[in-house]
Order: sequence, then structure tokens, then C-alpha cells
Amino acid sequence: MSRPAGISAAIGQEHEGEPVRGLPGRLPEGEHILWQGEPDWRVLARTAMRAHWVATYFGILAVWNLVNGVMQGSGLASTLISVGLTLTVGAVAVGLLVGYAVLVARTTVYTMTNKRFVLRHGVALSKCFNIPYRTIGAAAVKVDAKGFGDIPLSLADGARIAYPHLWPHVRPFTILNPQPMMRALPEVASVAERLSLQLQLAANAADKPFVAEPVRAPARASRPAPSDGQPAAA
Repeated sequence: MSRPAGISAAIGQEHEGEPVRGLPGRLPEGEHILWQGEPDWRVLARTAMRAHWVATYFGILAVWNLVNGVMQGSGLASTLISVGLTLTVGAVAVGLLVGYAVLVARTTVYTMTNKRFVLRHGVALSKCFNIPYRTIGAAAVKVDAKGFGDIPLSLADGARIAYPHLWPHVRPFTILNPQPMMRALPEVASVAERLSLQLQLAANAADKPFVAEPVRAPARASRPAPSDGQPAAA
């Protein structure tokens, strides 16, 4: 994992010992927190853990066992036992995924300061990544019909964080060029506007362009509108 553009990471830090919640240390003079948030575990279970796909798979499998048992002339008791076992295994699998989503949500803190974005996460091993705004080349937002969504960040200037170190807070299928991502955020449009403003300010200070890259969204989802001439990260 390389971070040539100023991204730093603190790995193995216990959450209980944090001097400031979600941060690896106390903020230096002139830096202050603008926003903090965390994923919604219900949305995280659906979008990151794909718990609904697993539930659907075992539901279909249970129906197949039932139909197959009837077609093969198996006894009612044998068929019901097969269906019951399938549903039990499915319930355990879904329960584990949902439980993990709850733990991820409880141990994750997204922080925006006036200088950087900080991602603290980790269920068994705590990791904290400091990503200065100047290292972010593009941002986007994906919004669902209920206002929840994700904000992936494209790193610039050769900055890179390994995909496994970020998961599940990483844009899917970006293994070669991982993109840190805030996931399952409520009121994601307002968060995107806050982030967009900070990225634009950092880009202006560094005299370089900032790209607000759109990501697909449902037709019913509302996108944040630019304000005061600033591009929204949507």
C-alpha cells in the first residue's frame, strides 16, 4: 500500500483510546470538525453484505426442495425436514451478515474537517486513514429513493490505499485503483454538498481542477443542486 500524496494511516488503534472520536489524535490548531457520520446498518447489510441476495437464494432453494420432494414422491416429513434445514441455514447466514453489518456500522466513523477526510473503521482490527482534500481528484454520489447513498472518492497524484484495508468502505470492483467510499449514509445529498465545497476550496488553494463525477442513481432520487456556483459532488 502506497500513500505518496500525504495519506497517513494508523492501524491497530483501539477505539476506546481515541482522544477525539473517530480521529487518530487531537486536531492541530486551525483545524476543526465540520461533520461526522456513520453508515446505517440496515442499508449496509443490503448494499455491502448483500444479505437480501443470500435470503433470496435460500428461499428459492427451499422452494426447490419442496417441489422436488413432491415430484419425487418423498414423504411429507422428509420433505419438510429438508425445507426446514435449508431455511435454518439461510437464516443463520443472513443473521451473520446482518450482525456483521451492525458491527461495521458501530465501529465506523466518517469525519470531515476543514483540512481532510478521515475514515476510521475496523471490527477486529481498527484502522484510521487520513485523506487530505488535496489528494482527492474526484468525488461522486449515488442516492437511492429514500435519501441514503454512497460517496466514492477518486484519489489523485498517485495516492493509493489497498482494497482489503478499505473494505467495505470502498467502491466495488475498483481493486486496481481502490476508491475509498462513505457507504449507506442517511441524507447523503447534504453530506455530498459539504464535501464538494471543501474539495473545491482545496482545489482552488492548490490551483488545480476538481471534478464532481456523477454516479448512476434511481430516477426518483433527488440530486443535490450546486449552490453559490460550487459544483455539487453529485
